[in-house]
Amino acid sequence: MTDKAPTILIVEDDRAIRELYVLKFQLEGFTVHAAEDGQQGLEKAKDVQPDLILLDIMMPVMKGDEMLALLRGEDWGSSIRVVILTNLSKDEAPQSLRFLHVDRYVVKAHHTPKQIIDIVNEILGRPTVR
Repeated sequence: MTDKAPTILIVEDDRAIRELYVLKFQLEGFTVHAAEDGQQGLEKAKDVQPDLILLDIMMPVMKGDEMLALLRGEDWGSSIRVVILTNLSKDEAPQSLRFLHVDRYVVKAHHTPKQIIDIVNEILGRPTVR
């Protein structure tokens, strides 16, 4: 394993939430990129090929599940780790998500930013800093 900081992509249409997570992950030592909809997210993912994507579902232009389906259809995107970060309950989520390999499904309202960082660190096998 290298000492290179993990790269994450935050795809979130709510500017305040997006900026909050960008800041929190930067403070934890991540290289962070952000996009405000699925179309931008897909383009950014292709450019930076992040270690992990935090992906909202309900967004303008292209929803998160649509972006994920396109991402999974690409060789370069088939193995990128993905955490769905949404306010939709699992029951409200698009059924297609169950076939698109997500590492975790997280409801924003039920988790603090620190808990989200801990989840990402766990998925990436990165030690959690307290």
